[in-house]
Amino acid sequence: MSVRIRMKKLGRTHRPFFRICVMDSRVPRDGKTIEEIGTYDPMVREKSERVKMNLERVDYWLSVGAQPSEKVNVLIRKVRDNDWGTVKEPPPMTAPKAPEPEAAPAEEASAEETPAEEQPAEENTEG
Repeated sequence: MSVRIRMKKLGRTHRPFFRICVMDSRVPRDGKTIEEIGTYDPMVREKSERVKMNLERVDYWLSVGAQPSEKVNVLIRKVRDNDWGTVKEPPPMTAPKAPEPEAAPAEEASAEETPAEEQPAEENTEG
């Protein structure tokens, strides 16, 4: 039997919640578990509080040959190293830019006439 450590999806629409479980690899995602060893809630603001995991049980299952999924492997590494990355500061608030004033109607009329005067008149050179 091939054993995997993977996530089981719970929660509702637009509000996911996962349990980190030890399962047979042939069982469906939300199927029967062998043991539940933690939780993952991606909706929590504080990154370090998103994952709750029993590392003693994780070490046991890894020692007997269980393979973690890619995402669970990343979560295990982050919990062990306490490496949650740096929080980026939001950009500073700035006032909206004022729209540029449009050209006056008199300037637009003179601008339209000037190119018409500069164009040479077409001469009829046909027979």
